[in-house]
Amino acid sequence: MSILLAAFLGLLQGVAEFLPISSSGHLNLFQALFQADVEHQLLFNILLHMGTLVAVIVVFWREWIAMLRHPIRNPMLMLLVVASLPALAAKLVFSDQLDYLETHNLLLGVCFLFTGLLLLLTQWLAVRNERKQRETGEVSVKSALAMGCMQAVGMLPGISRSGSSIFGGVATRLDRKSAAKFSFMMSMPAIVASFLSEGYHAVKGGALSQSGDWTAILVGMAVAAVSGYLAIRFMLHIITRISLNWFALYVAVLGIVVIILQATGILADAPEAISTAARSLSALF
Repeated sequence: MSILLAAFLGLLQGVAEFLPISSSGHLNLFQALFQADVEHQLLFNILLHMGTLVAVIVVFWREWIAMLRHPIRNPMLMLLVVASLPALAAKLVFSDQLDYLETHNLLLGVCFLFTGLLLLLTQWLAVRNERKQRETGEVSVKSALAMGCMQAVGMLPGISRSGSSIFGGVATRLDRKSAAKFSFMMSMPAIVASFLSEGYHAVKGGALSQSGDWTAILVGMAVAAVSGYLAIRFMLHIITRISLNWFALYVAVLGIVVIILQATGILADAPEAISTAARSLSALF
């Protein structure tokens, strides 16, 4: 993989992780369109997520220090733990199925459309809560758990993690900015857990002993960190000023385009991969 392609994918990751348009979905789509030769695709994607983790640490450094200095008195740490439990449970129960779907495009178009629906509902709920003066800026255990459950849904590529978790917060009457801030902070334990899990399997499989594309990967991580920092700042600034319906329109159109590409064979898994996905999905039920 070229350094230029890695930088482009890092830019996609950094921007799409914090805008509600699904970073994993965009990575999968463009890796398939560019036919990116990534031997350990899941590990590469998670390493790009580590780049965005740097952005989360830098933007919210004051909050992290406050939590570490006063872990008992500051409820944020406990709330982040609560919010992380649903995704952890989903990963433990459906690990193989999620790993497969994270590196294949079987449900990509449908998931983009689902993200569009979630964003439309989020905007409608936010406006209704504001009009009825039901909004709160305090994250409760109920809000953390709801956002955590929606984060688990957002593990599927094409379903925005930030968009789905913000929906969970707004559904429990959090205002959009508070929901977005907590959503971004929630990404830290999820990214670290994924990195440790996938990193272990990669090391066990000998990924680190191969020359691979490490220069390109490091460039991609750096670009993801910088673009992620800018995306967080941008999203926190505009989330209460513009309608989420614009993001919903974008991912809905993208979802339709992906479905058309899949139907015409331009974007599709191999037949054997489709049959494997069917077996993996059947195990969910």
